[in-house]
Amino acid sequence: MEKEITKNRQATEMTLITAVNDIIEESGFEGLGINSLDGLIAAYIQQNDYWINFDEELPDQAHLATFIKQIFKRQIMWLRENYTLKRLYRWELTTDNKFVKELRNKREEKGIWLVEAVSKLNTGGKYDSKAFKKSVGLNGVGVKAVNALSSRFEVRSYRDGKVRIATFSKGNLQTDVTQDTEEDNGTFIFFEPDNTLFVNYCFKPEFIETMLRNYTYLNTGLAIIYNGHRILSRNGLVDLLNDNMTATGLYPIIHLKGEDIEIAFTHTGQYGEEYYSFVNGQHTTQGGTHQSAFKEHIARTIKEFFNKNMDYTDIRNGLVAAIAVNVEEPIFESQTKTKLGSTNMVPGGVTVNKYVGDFIKLEVDNFLHKNADVAEAIQQKIQESEKERKAIAGVTKLARERAKKANLHNRKLRDCRIHLNDPKGKGLEEDSCIFITEGDSASGSITKSRDVNTQAVFSLRGKPLNSFGLTKKVVYENEEFNLLQAALNIEDGIEGLRYNKVIIATDADVDGMHIRLLLITFFLQFFPDLIKKGHVYILQTPLFRVRNKKKTIYCYSEEERVNAINELSPNPEITRFKGLGEISPDEFKHFIGKDMRLEQVSLRKTDAVKELLEFYMGKNTMERQNFIIDNLVIEEDLAS
Repeated sequence: MEKEITKNRQATEMTLITAVNDIIEESGFEGLGINSLDGLIAAYIQQNDYWINFDEELPDQAHLATFIKQIFKRQIMWLRENYTLKRLYRWELTTDNKFVKELRNKREEKGIWLVEAVSKLNTGGKYDSKAFKKSVGLNGVGVKAVNALSSRFEVRSYRDGKVRIATFSKGNLQTDVTQDTEEDNGTFIFFEPDNTLFVNYCFKPEFIETMLRNYTYLNTGLAIIYNGHRILSRNGLVDLLNDNMTATGLYPIIHLKGEDIEIAFTHTGQYGEEYYSFVNGQHTTQGGTHQSAFKEHIARTIKEFFNKNMDYTDIRNGLVAAIAVNVEEPIFESQTKTKLGSTNMVPGGVTVNKYVGDFIKLEVDNFLHKNADVAEAIQQKIQESEKERKAIAGVTKLARERAKKANLHNRKLRDCRIHLNDPKGKGLEEDSCIFITEGDSASGSITKSRDVNTQAVFSLRGKPLNSFGLTKKVVYENEEFNLLQAALNIEDGIEGLRYNKVIIATDADVDGMHIRLLLITFFLQFFPDLIKKGHVYILQTPLFRVRNKKKTIYCYSEEERVNAINELSPNPEITRFKGLGEISPDEFKHFIGKDMRLEQVSLRKTDAVKELLEFYMGKNTMERQNFIIDNLVIEEDLAS
């Protein structure tokens, strides 16, 4: 199977490489060095944000959804350059869990260039600076790469009573016909990812919907019909914040727009800071120069407005904000395009920092002068944050000193070599993760079987403290919380987060479930952005091992156990894993390697976090006890 996957991957790479070579020959530039370009395309396929590890059993939804993103991105750029979007513009997208059935819009591809537009590299509109002045990407590679990695790809161009239909398989043209039609002008696309490369993949509607909503927030007036459900934003970044905030705003969201910049922000009662940033329609989940400029200048402007000696951390505590900018020829710090590295808005022009700073200084200062009630609410929030910070100043200083000493030799942390913000990460930064385990026995198995390059281990001493309803003082007073905060490097926000994935690895029993809840409560209480940005996961480990002399099957559920017993009958050996420490390092390496099963901890506005935490983690012991008694279920052994 591995040989077949490698063969298919090489064939896919050659599809794009051949396209590059063809264009070079047709353009008369044979002397440019084809081999170096071959390497570029091969690396692009393997490393870009939408090419997952080809050997991965369960592809990340972010990578799968980016198949769709590559199609949409090209249309978005065209819309942003050619329409004001003050009128309604509509796209339709229909999917099931395996393929995109239909992606339709009213923008027509010129039929004469249809095949080239979706299969020939470097034929994108980005080469015309007037067409895609402020875009993202590698000159039209995206849609061609989706074509190359699809077992079936179909594109139709409806134009003036005619339709040209081209079908492809793994980037190779299969059919190309033109016929009469009564359909309106527009474009239709169908594609199915190659399941020999993307094993056991599926599209998750909720993940795709989040991505589509981001497009509508940044392009007010754009309507997307997704599986019959209409997605539309009329208020841009205000809608984004309202749809994502899990805490109530202390004042109405401030929304300001300028040329090539839009910001929205408010304060809430939660701890920490929360940011959503975009560049040319691209969601920069790791921020960058534009987000750093916003953080700096929003704090400075508010401080200067009140003309008081305020601490920047007090000003930004509880801040929830969004910023979107348009940058000409943007530079990103990695192929994933999740962090802006550009220092200038246009090549040789004003810096990003100055442009964002000047806008905030003028517009936010004017707004606060005109809206005294909002200014008063902001000042009250800052004063509350300052009061709490000063109240725990002594504890904080002591805790930092302890954490600094512990970092020199932190027995709870077995660190890895490569971290999320490592400039010398060799492309492995996003693979960095830390397992938070329960006790020395569990951490021992993981430590012996982990990948020391990208996998760290933090060992808890039994159950952590229930932090619900407590102030941030507990983070510094409690040694384990303080050391965990230091290990993750999130005291001043998640920008410095050292690991892309924070994985809670506990036993699959009642105590293990309780520890999961206690840790999730801790993150929700003090670092909610860590969960909102998708960094927290639960490690799924097998409950049973079923084996005979020829085969071993690890089962993650009762249903899988029953199926395994039926397959390996008669009389297979059945082992129930009660704790992670019972799994040998030789076995454990399979559960944290390429077949690792992770369940992402998600947080949405509709989750009613405050109410859930109050019920399950509050002091209403009798109410919870009655709930358990009323909902107790006794399960039968299905295999007996």
